[in-house]
Amino acid sequence: MKRLSLFALAVGLPAFAADPVPYPKGYRAWTHVKSMVIESGHPLYEAFGGIHHIYGNAKAIEGYRSGRFADGAVIVFDLLEAQRADNAVTEGPRKVVGVMHRNAKAYAATGGWGFEAFRGDSTTERTVGDKAKTACFDCHAAQKDRSYVFSSYRN
Repeated sequence: MKRLSLFALAVGLPAFAADPVPYPKGYRAWTHVKSMVIESGHPLYEAFGGIHHIYGNAKAIEGYRSGRFADGAVIVFDLLEAQRADNAVTEGPRKVVGVMHRNAKAYAATGGWGFEAFRGDSTTERTVGDKAKTACFDCHAAQKDRSYVFSSYRN
């Protein structure tokens, strides 16, 4: 679970990529893969504390099921602040939208995945840019046997 969040926020764009990873328009209508909350005390809390929702487009869901992600698969990590009141945890403001975009040729140096993050509710403000390898892929490399993906689809 600890590394699941790294997918999401381990986002950035390889400097060598011809095209930047696009903002995933309409991702909240895609299939919801899973949710989790990272709370204070977790080793990733400072960077990734909050409510995490993972979404996948149709090709990503096929990849979760088969273990092989085809070009065009997109996984989105939607991170929101966790607000607590009246013994409930609710969604606060969005912190980041993290994206993994599968294109084996364009992103060969990062396992075939392009990584990017968009700050808050912005569809244009990128937070990692050309640091994808160190900010994202170096951690995802540990998941090579799982196609570099930390999350799992729960049927």
